[in-house]
Amino acid sequence: MLSPYDFIQDLFNPILSFLPRALIVAILAAIICGVIGTHVVLRGMAFIGDAVAHSVFPGLAVAFVLQGSLIVGGLVAGTITAILVAFFSQNRRIKEDTVIGIFFAAAFALGLVVMSLAPGYSGSLQSFLFGSITGVSRSDIVTVSVAGVLVIALTLLFNKELVAVSLDREMARVLRLPVLALDILLYFMVTIAVVMSIHTIGNILVLALLVTPAATARLLTDRLGVMMTMAAGIGALSALLGVYLSWSLNIPTGATIVLVATVIFLFAWIFAPKHGLLGKGQAA
Repeated sequence: MLSPYDFIQDLFNPILSFLPRALIVAILAAIICGVIGTHVVLRGMAFIGDAVAHSVFPGLAVAFVLQGSLIVGGLVAGTITAILVAFFSQNRRIKEDTVIGIFFAAAFALGLVVMSLAPGYSGSLQSFLFGSITGVSRSDIVTVSVAGVLVIALTLLFNKELVAVSLDREMARVLRLPVLALDILLYFMVTIAVVMSIHTIGNILVLALLVTPAATARLLTDRLGVMMTMAAGIGALSALLGVYLSWSLNIPTGATIVLVATVIFLFAWIFAPKHGLLGKGQAA
């Protein structure tokens, strides 16, 4: 087992320059997911994270074939799909999760078709599905930082409106809030969070980073602002410990980060003062 001191030494080792880059991107991505994941959990839309992860696939596939930016490709594909879902979801005859399932599954299928036409795609596909800490570049740090500032700024700016739509869509319409625009905004921010997390977490596990820290914070506080801050902190802590343990034990980074976040959630589920298992028992 690698000691924390040895891990810090590796972080400053020029030969292992990818390691600090991976750690920074993992922490930044976790913070982004924690902030926007708060609204996902409050809205009861855990499925959206997994669905968005599938929806960015065709953009990544096209970007790979054209040798362009995977991040830009993923954002474009996710945004287009998000707009379509938000638009079709306005028809209350069909439930939102049904529309999400239709469009995001179709997007993933399209991505598979595009990737199958590209020679030598299997290695990139594996990196996309499971993450790769060695593939993080300096430009990725800049991109994720800018995305993080954008997501946090939009969340703070439209926080009250997003909460209003999450709690009661019909009342939000009575108050003349732009429900469609707010739905698109939420999907767009989730798309950013997902794309920013794919490098270190991977497409398959990104849902956990979006939902688990926010759900943990939900057990620990009843205040939205505190919940958002705690979710970002829990996500960052999970990323830090996950990268350390994965590097120390030579196990997959994304999976380790998710398992650390899950362990923190289980502790909160048991020991949270008001909403934990033992907390409820003591209150009774």
